[in-house]
Amino acid sequence: MKTVLTIAGSDSSGGAGIQADLKTMMAHEVYGMSVITALTAQNTLGVAGIMDATPEFVAQQLDCVFTDIRPDAVKIGMVSNADIIRVIAEKLNEYKAVNIVVDPVMVATSGSSLLNDDAGTALKTLLLPLADVITPNVPEAEVLSGMAIHTKAHMLQAAAIIAQAANTSVLLKGGHLEDSADDLLYTDGVAHWFEAERIANPNTHGTGCTLSSAIASNLALGHSMERSIQNAKAYITGALRDGLDLGKGKGPLNHAYRLWR
Repeated sequence: MKTVLTIAGSDSSGGAGIQADLKTMMAHEVYGMSVITALTAQNTLGVAGIMDATPEFVAQQLDCVFTDIRPDAVKIGMVSNADIIRVIAEKLNEYKAVNIVVDPVMVATSGSSLLNDDAGTALKTLLLPLADVITPNVPEAEVLSGMAIHTKAHMLQAAAIIAQAANTSVLLKGGHLEDSADDLLYTDGVAHWFEAERIANPNTHGTGCTLSSAIASNLALGHSMERSIQNAKAYITGALRDGLDLGKGKGPLNHAYRLWR
């Protein structure tokens, strides 16, 4: 049984955060564990409140996981506090964590900000360089690269900037572009495009969490980075195509669509 750890916030509506991560991990037949960085009061309409865990408690959770059931991969999502980011970076270095996927969660699907102002520098300098791959969407990549992204050519430029700054691979997701939904993996100066059909489904709550957790699950199972991304994209495409419709806003995916069928 392969094991995967999610380090992220809790979504009370169950569509994103650790809830989406654990559902995704179970769908991939790996054992999921969680370190909660924050509690959020949110639903498909938006985020009503965020309550951070203390850095000390985050450290305690990490110690408990790594000293007992060591994860074969780690997915990092919402970390809105610079002190928590520092603790996570210290512990991942201490325990020599492997197969780290960082989803730099800055803005929720609803448009609500999820990252405190003082956390940006800590994220860029401490956490991103530890990742085996970073999975920003276009708005997040614009923040990380400092440039506007409107085309695939812009994606390539931004990915190169982010990869050089963090010294790691970047999967820049193209779902926010108007003329394409293709994703770009930029690693060691080489670009690999993943073509994707655009699914006509407005319910996209938690797609970033789901994709990054699916990649981490595939890495834990021993797949290469490219194969892990390909498999993860196929999984999320199927979850979107399933057409689950819950809530009054941007609803969640059906993470169990493979199991239920």
